[in-house]
Amino acid sequence: LDGVRMLGPSLAKLCDMSHEKDKGGASDSASIASNLCIAIHRTTVKNAARTLENLAKAIQADPLDGEKHRPRDARVATVSSDVVRAIRLVSPFTSAYKSVTKRRALAWDPKMGDDSNDLDSYVRFLIMRLLNSLQGKALNYAKDPGADASAKSTLFMMNNTFYLLEHLGASSRHKTKQLPDGEIDGDTFRIESPWFRDRVGKIFEAEKTKYVQHWEVLNTHLTSVDKSELSYQGGSDKLLSLESGRLIKSRFAGFIEDFEKLYSVHQPLAVVDPKLRTMLQRDVMNVFYPRYTRFFEKYSRIQFSKKNMDQYLKYPPARVEQMLSELFAAQ
Repeated sequence: LDGVRMLGPSLAKLCDMSHEKDKGGASDSASIASNLCIAIHRTTVKNAARTLENLAKAIQADPLDGEKHRPRDARVATVSSDVVRAIRLVSPFTSAYKSVTKRRALAWDPKMGDDSNDLDSYVRFLIMRLLNSLQGKALNYAKDPGADASAKSTLFMMNNTFYLLEHLGASSRHKTKQLPDGEIDGDTFRIESPWFRDRVGKIFEAEKTKYVQHWEVLNTHLTSVDKSELSYQGGSDKLLSLESGRLIKSRFAGFIEDFEKLYSVHQPLAVVDPKLRTMLQRDVMNVFYPRYTRFFEKYSRIQFSKKNMDQYLKYPPARVEQMLSELFAAQ
């Protein structure tokens, strides 16, 4: 593409020289130079178009398995960072890209000439190919054996779509910078077209909703016990009867069992981006923590077990909050 851009002025100049030669009978050297430049230009356009097509194919064909392509802890895949880098490398050459797409029918832009699209159409094509590749990898996570298969699938998509939004999404603080010579600074390139946040953002939000639903099961244990079901031993108001105590014991025991199971599955997963990690920790807390705090404060004051109160009350809210703050911290 850079070659196309640099050849443009020389081509125009040599063509003018050839035109003047035809009118004034100058030597054939200008005509030879002009024809050579045109041939180089055509070859460069053809090779550039093939390279752009091969990049898109490589993204689509990225393997669905292997640590580099589908990390065990569901972090950002290498292909995502590669695509961001590729888009930033290509983005400054808007006029050169137009020179190619005007002359070549491309899979993402079959129109030629003045009806051809600009670089945004190619960027969109690459992002769509990447999303297809990521979704294929996520599907393979879901097919894996083990209790963490579904969690990895959704977390993987969240990690990667959030990465794309953070590195390519435009905002009031992040916009593409124009250099003094009018070119784009590729390192700051951002996709300002609304399709990007609409498409990638929707996938992220949908996957986040699916992810936090894993923690909803904890709320099934945090139901109140009707006062009419509570009776005390020996007429006192301190130690519950065996039957009444079991009603509260079963709720605490069920919560502890599911909480420990969930935590053991989700804690080893990785969210490298601190902004996303904090967001997910907060969202997980919002699912059950306020309800658990009220439940714990209400029933921990009642002696529902004669010998094993500590066993049922081993997760006070402060400890749960501390544990949740350590989620997704795998390095």
